[in-house]
Amino acid sequence: MTDTLRHRRTDASASTGLDLARQITVISSLGFTLVAVLVGVGGLGGTEVENSQGGALSAEGSFLAPAGPAFSIWSVIYLGLIAYAVWQALPGQRASDRQRAIGWWVALTIVLNGLWLVAAQLLTIEWTVIVIVLLLIALCVTFRISVVTRTPRAGWADALLIDGVTGLHLGWVTLAAVANIAAWLTGVVPDSWADAASAWGVAVLCVVAVIGLGIAWASGWRVAPGLALAWGLSWLAVGRLSGEPANQAIGVTAIVVAVLVLVVPVAVAGLRALQPEHD
Repeated sequence: MTDTLRHRRTDASASTGLDLARQITVISSLGFTLVAVLVGVGGLGGTEVENSQGGALSAEGSFLAPAGPAFSIWSVIYLGLIAYAVWQALPGQRASDRQRAIGWWVALTIVLNGLWLVAAQLLTIEWTVIVIVLLLIALCVTFRISVVTRTPRAGWADALLIDGVTGLHLGWVTLAAVANIAAWLTGVVPDSWADAASAWGVAVLCVVAVIGLGIAWASGWRVAPGLALAWGLSWLAVGRLSGEPANQAIGVTAIVVAVLVLVVPVAVAGLRALQPEHD
């Protein structure tokens, strides 16, 4: 107990002005994005995202857009980011090696999240594609750092608010980026390309399956990214099988991919947990 208290005091005394700046930056980033969210849901004089860009970003905007209820996952992600922002601001987290490694990157992903909402409101759809691709890259880096950092995770809060929230954010934005790019292409490619929509949609979803399994493998078979991906893919299937634009081939493929990206990581993680630990 004495050693633990001494270690905590040492960590606190080792904090620097840069550590405090990091904590403040995370909170400020979240404040910016929460204001952007209010605008994005139609508050503060803004236009709801699904009605912006001429409806291109709505659930009916492309063959790869999930049905409306899928976007409720943002509530979970934002609540997780709020919890993370509060937790990382605690004095005990100021000099944490884990926070030093990941905090600035989390702040960047939060800012890019807000900037996407700004782009959807004020700029052209091409800018939404650019911002969401940058967000996806930043999330990949953030999640990778959370996985490879050598500092052990400090209990359930660390695992949930760093690995869990970042993993959900990454998994959802992976699919959101696909839908965003598809919405942009839908508005610029010739109408004759619609005849090949099924083939292209199925091919893209196969790539999503490879990406989802690749993320799971690279992260030591963490489940959070696959959970978010499977959620979005399931609602994409609902949209194509019971909504507009209808497409049975894409809908069925989305179901298969959703099962793969969720069941495989869960199964592998479960098997690894059952294996006896070796000294």
